Amino acid sequence: MTKLFLIDGTALIYRAYYAFIRNPLRNSAGQNTSAIFGVINSFLKLFQTQDLTYAIISFDLKEETFRHQIDENYKANRPPAPEELIEQIEPIKEFFRIIKLPEISIAGYEADDIIGTLSMKYQDEYDVIIVAGDKDFSQLVDDKIKLYEPFSEKYVTK
Repeated sequence: MTKLFLIDGTALIYRAYYAFIRNPLRNSAGQNTSAIFGVINSFLKLFQTQDLTYAIISFDLKEETFRHQIDENYKANRPPAPEELIEQIEPIKEFFRIIKLPEISIAGYEADDIIGTLSMKYQDEYDVIIVAGDKDFSQLVDDKIKLYEPFSEKYVTK
């Protein structure tokens, strides 16, 4: 069966940023570029080692999600994203726009909601491969849906 890669862009951004937290990468202007480097490098490795004929990326958007309506304390204890991380999001998205990787991001939903929904919708038509470092996706893993951890370059199995 043909593979469909569903990439959690937000998870990749956070993972790449914090991978370099003790020794951040900086450009000549002193701006932190750790997330940009990490995400693009991970994607290029994925592209070189996997058949990315069909791939979609999704990002969390700024708007609150339906979970905030259900529970006003949703993520209330989570500190806000560092400004140095936020500054890198748009250049990363621009990279994916330039290479014409389709993006599905919807206000009111997190990237993992979209990826989970697409996984279930297309599992009978494709071998679905979720690309994320988020182990929460492991609950979807079965013979039709796989989880690929791009930083370790390994598949998560049940």
